[in-house]
Amino acid sequence: MPLDNGAAYPWRVRTHIVWDWNGTLLEDMAAVVGASNAAFATVGVAPITLEEYRAHYEIPIPRFYERLMGRVPTAQEWLVLDDAFDAEYTELFPSCALTAGVEGLLSQWVEAGHSQSVLSMYGHEKLVPAVDAFGITRYFTRVDGRRGESGGRKAGHLALHLDALGDGIDRGRTVLIGDAADDAEAALAAGIKSVLYTGGSHPREKLAHLGVPVVDSLAEAVALAEELAR
Repeated sequence: MPLDNGAAYPWRVRTHIVWDWNGTLLEDMAAVVGASNAAFATVGVAPITLEEYRAHYEIPIPRFYERLMGRVPTAQEWLVLDDAFDAEYTELFPSCALTAGVEGLLSQWVEAGHSQSVLSMYGHEKLVPAVDAFGITRYFTRVDGRRGESGGRKAGHLALHLDALGDGIDRGRTVLIGDAADDAEAALAAGIKSVLYTGGSHPREKLAHLGVPVVDSLAEAVALAEELAR
């Protein structure tokens, strides 16, 4: 979803942030765990807590299910799991909120002459209205969700996202801010930097070994992004 934000003053753009959505800009872990438990119920797996979710969560998602089921889900089970998750998450989404302080950080970043975009593995057709519903679309030059099948890795989607941003960004001054190991791995593959936030799907101990900065607040993440891109 290309937008015009920043197009009128490209000479002011210094650093670009690619934001992850779920678990980063959006504080939705309670909804994610609730939706996961609804999915698990379809294959007879007992409900898990938030702490258990964060301890076991892995991308690609079928590996996460394998950890809890003790085997790889069949193709048919995967479809049922995916549908059950989506249905419950849609029900729980209205209870979600932006992570504390997000709108101020987004506004300040644009006012400082930088640019930013959103890349999520949430379905594109659902992501765009979700971002818009929170009134923050105006802060982004582009908003992209997952197109195609769910459950995969972010690297290919990030490559397409960066290609779409084109000359509007300097990849040497682009930083991805996310909450999962997959975010760091995607950034590395794309040749950009990353900062990982501990408030989402992974606890600090699952991020610390990745060799990228790990922070406990998005304010710290933004400050580090600016520093890394100098």
